[in-house]
Amino acid sequence: MTLKEAQERVDAWIREYGVRYFSELTNMAVLTEEVGELARIMARKYGDQSFKAGESQDPSEEIADVLWVLICLANQTGVDLTEALEQSFEKKTKRDKTRHINNPKLQ
Repeated sequence: MTLKEAQERVDAWIREYGVRYFSELTNMAVLTEEVGELARIMARKYGDQSFKAGESQDPSEEIADVLWVLICLANQTGVDLTEALEQSFEKKTKRDKTRHINNPKLQ
């Protein structure tokens, strides 16, 4: 699935099942919540915390939830994610072309 297809599918789902998009501010809060849920799993799986009984240990669901809400926000604000990501690659390449290669901490 391309980013464009993902944006179209989320939009179609919202229109068929979701009635309408939540407000942009509500979706920003939902995004923060989903990132927190992902952070909890990451802290337990890769950090120093331990899982509680019955807690999910798989980050894939939370990563997908984060992506879903980001797509909602992109759709609501008229952002073409393919174009935005291409611009981000260009910006990072210009800015960081040799930065990481020359970073002794990464060697």
